Amino acid sequence: MEYVEELTILVNNRSKQTEKKQIPKSSAIAYLCPFLDENDVLRVRGRTGACPMINFDAANPIILPKNHYITCLIVLHYHRQYHHQNHNTVLNEIRQRYRIARLKSVYNTIRKRCQECKNNNATRQPPAMSDLPPARLAAYSRPFTHMGVDYFGPVTISIGRRMEKRWVLIATCLTVRAVHLQIAHTLSTDSCISALRNVMARRGIPAVIYSDQGTNFRGANRELKVAVEYLDENRLMTEFTTPHTRWSFNPPAAPHMGGAWERLIRTVKQNLSKLLPSNTPTLEVFENVLIEVENVVNSRPLTGIPLDDDESPVLTPNHFLVGSSNGLKPWVPFDDSSKALRNCWQLSQTLANQFWKQWLRDYLPTITRRTKWLVPAKPIEVGDIVIIVDPSFPRNCWPKGRVIATRPGADGQVRWATVQTTSGIYERPAVRLAVLDVGVRKDTPHPDHRCIPGGSVIPATSTDTSSPSGPTSTIP
Repeated sequence: MEYVEELTILVNNRSKQTEKKQIPKSSAIAYLCPFLDENDVLRVRGRTGACPMINFDAANPIILPKNHYITCLIVLHYHRQYHHQNHNTVLNEIRQRYRIARLKSVYNTIRKRCQECKNNNATRQPPAMSDLPPARLAAYSRPFTHMGVDYFGPVTISIGRRMEKRWVLIATCLTVRAVHLQIAHTLSTDSCISALRNVMARRGIPAVIYSDQGTNFRGANRELKVAVEYLDENRLMTEFTTPHTRWSFNPPAAPHMGGAWERLIRTVKQNLSKLLPSNTPTLEVFENVLIEVENVVNSRPLTGIPLDDDESPVLTPNHFLVGSSNGLKPWVPFDDSSKALRNCWQLSQTLANQFWKQWLRDYLPTITRRTKWLVPAKPIEVGDIVIIVDPSFPRNCWPKGRVIATRPGADGQVRWATVQTTSGIYERPAVRLAVLDVGVRKDTPHPDHRCIPGGSVIPATSTDTSSPSGPTSTIP
């Protein structure tokens, strides 16, 4: 119990039979000139009592011990009364009636323990950026063996006197970063299957197809986001999942997992806006422009441009598709002899190997650096209470839930979790989850206390059943 000696001296000084004593200078409250009021409450003897503009509590604040449970309850009351807002305002209001040593420290402790403040201040802890997936490192593989697909649009097309909408399916090789642009007449599942089959007929059958989930297809137009929800994902997987092809969907709300094609969509749109002659081109013009844009994008350098002209040419996706950056190769006489054919085959293999060696030497080092999420985070665990972060809604509307399953990576970092909320079960990436601290602190005082004269509070014991001489304080 704090201030026992001071209280004893002040109580004894009331008696006329005893000699009055001064509070020792070593006391922590000696400089406050404490006194007991008519209710035996310990107060500060201030110097502003003569001012008619302030009340008795403001002139003579109540002295409270900093580490007591009652003090914590009073500070918490003011904290909630002012809606967990500006701490300077709360501190000023408390000081109008109470004198608490190291009040800022006490208030900061209360704020750290306040569950609502924990919820409001909870932040995402993204796991460390993972290693590149095997699809980005599949050297010496055929282009479009590992393919990412997505939609963008719509584009208004002029057909005779009527206007129709067309979308574009973009397929990108995750290894050499080549793109293939295919017109989709509608956003139906049948149209999606037809567009993908056209891509495979020209680029070969992929080993793995990566894409966002149907409800997460991104586009600039709201109609695209709504319409793609009707794509039958199960039918797509049945149609294209074979012993040679596998379809892999990214979790919802994880655009960073599809950054390989999201960035290329931006590049394609920029080129389309420059090459389209009008806002409503004919279908023939749109097809021609789309092929031109595909060639331009596939001619972009994958690495920095060398300063020395004698160095080897800059590597582009077209080198792996057509043998050069722009598809123009010098004509050479054709010899159909068996020896010449063998030499031609060996030459083609040599050129391909040179492209891949240059890819390993020049391009691969440019994608090894981590640009963000550098520090490993504490992995999300089953049973954690989390907030699902949704930037499209205010923070107070973000749903809360419990993690029921996790999918850790090879490095132990959880990048995908299944969360159960009151409205359903959702799969979300770890970068969209903020873990809440809902643990009970072991050092929280027990609310079973009673008051004694002088305003101090001591814990009640099981053997002490007598009523104190002063009022009893019950903490609800």
